[in-house]
Amino acid sequence: MAILVNEETKIIVQGITGRTGEFATRYMLEYGSKVIAGVTPGKGGMKVWGVPVYNSVEEVVEKHGEVDAAVTLVPPSNVKEAALEAIMNKVKELLIPTENVPVHDVLYILAKAKRMGVKIIGPGSFGVISPCKAVLGWIGGSIELAREAFKPGEIGVISRSGGQTTTISWSISKAGLGVSTAIHVGAEPVLGTVEAELLEMFEKDNETKAVALFGEIGGVQEEEAAEIIKKKGIKKPVVAYVAGKFLPGGVRFSHASAIVTRGKGSAKSKIEALEEAGVRIVNKPKEIPSTLLEVLGGNK
Repeated sequence: MAILVNEETKIIVQGITGRTGEFATRYMLEYGSKVIAGVTPGKGGMKVWGVPVYNSVEEVVEKHGEVDAAVTLVPPSNVKEAALEAIMNKVKELLIPTENVPVHDVLYILAKAKRMGVKIIGPGSFGVISPCKAVLGWIGGSIELAREAFKPGEIGVISRSGGQTTTISWSISKAGLGVSTAIHVGAEPVLGTVEAELLEMFEKDNETKAVALFGEIGGVQEEEAAEIIKKKGIKKPVVAYVAGKFLPGGVRFSHASAIVTRGKGSAKSKIEALEEAGVRIVNKPKEIPSTLLEVLGGNK
């Protein structure tokens, strides 16, 4: 079944006529995603890789009906306007790959999305992939790598690192387990759909038997995930690695959201919370596949 994206997901690309928009559109089409239209104000009537371009999301909905997901590929200062347009036209899910979106804009988008029941992935997310079904964004970087790294299977992958999403999925696929859906949650200080929510989605997904989690220092995503596991009774096994274990407080690590301040968001606090919730912690990312095999009873 997978989560967030599958072969039936109707996708639009906002900013399709830009260089990144063109790249992402071609990537998604080549993988098999159902990209039905693009939006660039003033460029209506064009086509990008055979995909029709419209001036607004409203025009797309009038022509093609309900839209399941949008990929918003516009400059940071334009993300708010584009996101709100998608939300108000009842697009169900919105991927925002753009980084450095003003925090106050992100907060406004998230508040509006919550009221409208829209899922936001990102900002700063490489995307979501359900192997051999569809990709939202350009996670994997190239079609060849995506097909090699993301084999269909039974492990859900949640990662705060775009690169590690691919690397961990590759190692899981190589171990014979495969991936149901892999998600890069994003790299910005404030994010939409986070680890806790994704764990709940994977718990309800019949194809997913266990979850691999790549966490980082900074923020409280992992602590919130631990709380959800305990409060909501997440039964599926979770194997996690938390990066940045040996960095001192106050040092930024890897992403804008990965900084420890005043003892909060440290690897120690995250690991303790996850272990208390029954999550298996590994010392190195390469240990994730073997540990998954162990918790699943050695079955492939």
